[in-house]
Amino acid sequence: AALVIAIVALVWSGAPRRPSTPGDSSAAAGFARDMAAHPEQAVAMAEIIRDRTEDAGLRLLATDIALTQQSQIGRMRGWLDVWGLPTTGTEPRMTWMGEPATGPMPGMATAADVERLRTEPVADAENLFLRLMIEHHRAGVAMADAVLGADVPAAVSVLARGIVASQRSEIDVLRGILVDRGQSVPDAA
Repeated sequence: AALVIAIVALVWSGAPRRPSTPGDSSAAAGFARDMAAHPEQAVAMAEIIRDRTEDAGLRLLATDIALTQQSQIGRMRGWLDVWGLPTTGTEPRMTWMGEPATGPMPGMATAADVERLRTEPVADAENLFLRLMIEHHRAGVAMADAVLGADVPAAVSVLARGIVASQRSEIDVLRGILVDRGQSVPDAA
């Protein structure tokens, strides 16, 4: 009997366990909420430019940004649903990073800037979009980097690493387009 108990205890201690569900104020939940809300604006801005531009390369980039970020939103909202958590928390945004946002999250464009994407001459709106997306992606990278330092489910870490890699790459592309257009380029970060 003691041998059986020892074997069961050994097997039990080495058996993979289902990870605990993130709590309402966890880094995983905060990241999922904030990173689902943050890309909504990127999708909106990308769709505005996609529909206005005659530049095939920029249209393709804007379409890719919109589709990629919409997919990420779906994943993160799906996690919240599986975790049994609401899409909004009780704490201010960014609290999970130790930097509660009392106003807009970092990297968010103003409503006036988004409206300028709709109303300015197309070339000016395109250049504004490129600059706004650089700042938007920089903030996204910072948020994804921050969650990588937290104890989160593996799926969250995998997505965060993907966000860091893809958005850093897109920042380089966005900066390159501005250079090709002879425009001033935000500093590399």
